[in-house]
Amino acid sequence: MTSDNGPSPSITRIDLPLIDLRGRDAAGLTRRALDGVLPRAALDVDRAVELVRPITEDVRVRGGAAVREYTRRFDGVDLAHTRVSAEAIAHALATIDPAVRDALEEAARRARVVHEAQLPDRRDSLPAEGLTVSTRFVPVERAGVYVPGGLVAYPSSVVMNVVPAQAAGVDSIAVASPPQKEFGGLPHPAVLAACALLGITEVHAVGGAQALAMFAYGTDECAPADVITGPGNVYVAAAKRVLQGVVGIDGENGPTEIGIIADHSADPAHLAADLIGQAEHDELAACLLITTDQDTPARVDAELHRQIPRTKHKERVLTALGNNAGYVLVDDINAARAVSDAWAPEHLEIQTDDAAKVASKIRNAGAIFVGPYSPVSLGDYLAGSNHVLPTGGTARHTSGLSVYPYLKVVNVIECDRDSLAAVAPRVDALGGAEDLAAHVAAVRVRVPKEAQAR
Repeated sequence: MTSDNGPSPSITRIDLPLIDLRGRDAAGLTRRALDGVLPRAALDVDRAVELVRPITEDVRVRGGAAVREYTRRFDGVDLAHTRVSAEAIAHALATIDPAVRDALEEAARRARVVHEAQLPDRRDSLPAEGLTVSTRFVPVERAGVYVPGGLVAYPSSVVMNVVPAQAAGVDSIAVASPPQKEFGGLPHPAVLAACALLGITEVHAVGGAQALAMFAYGTDECAPADVITGPGNVYVAAAKRVLQGVVGIDGENGPTEIGIIADHSADPAHLAADLIGQAEHDELAACLLITTDQDTPARVDAELHRQIPRTKHKERVLTALGNNAGYVLVDDINAARAVSDAWAPEHLEIQTDDAAKVASKIRNAGAIFVGPYSPVSLGDYLAGSNHVLPTGGTARHTSGLSVYPYLKVVNVIECDRDSLAAVAPRVDALGGAEDLAAHVAAVRVRVPKEAQAR
């Protein structure tokens, strides 16, 4: 199961619906109050789980044979091996457009600066005299990176997943991306070139749920991973849900979305361009423009009608905007922030007066883009921030991709005899309260009560 979507219906004009929330206090604009009011594509992950679970189980049992069988069935490509040859990876880098290579190199450089700055320092603490607890951040041994390959190629996703893993210190990184018939059953050349640029030598021509199962359980060509990261379609999200616990998962990243908070100062041409740019990703993309200015929706509509006919993927854009988009009209910026936090967008742009102050009070967003010259597309490619972000409202509790999914926190405890003896009576009390006498005995064999009394 790959990231490909079906053909779009023919739509020639779009007028986004207006959701008028004026007259409602910010305190009342909660997630519960707005449930079903704000547009977002329905994504039935539970249904997809029913379809995906047998696939992942088959891969667990039959390994590479099952992976290759599902690749024939879903991608129409018959592979003798899933792993891409070193020659094919090197050729992709040697033949890529020099301008694209330059952009990827700069994207990787900026991403490395940002993600290396996220690395935590080792921390030591002294809870009591004679007792030290050290916190170590230890990278996982192996990461599996999934790069989708449906409607478009995503070499930037290689950068966004591989660089933080490398910054975290992961030794072994493998990439999987769907095979493409037009490229002889290999992943898209731009994806292979990005892998080569970052020194990734293990790439598998596998997509969808079978790719994630391959990473989770391993095959004759692919050792199992400790962590899987990367975006994908509903079947990828379902596979992550099924495999959670078998392997570490970054999050169930679904169809992309943008929220924009705008006031009278926002340029409608910018707003329209940013809505179109996000809708270009996917027919399920969700777009929400929250504004305090009653004239903004009409001004943006006019810009949409002007700009959409000139965009390359206008059918896809029209479908997304027609099904999963809208304007929200509110009384003030406090109400706008409340609506945005209730929706918890993957990307949130702030195009208002004093945008930085507005952004500082946002609680729920995958990434926040402040001011008129910080469009989402900058974050997609060259801000250095990560574009693998929580979707579907999960920004309420989930972060965007960083070095942290590739790191484990390990506490190292060292205690001397006097410190253990001093705390032993409290171990006696807690162990007794929990009826775990052996816990108490494990301390008392080292510091008997009589010895403590002396």
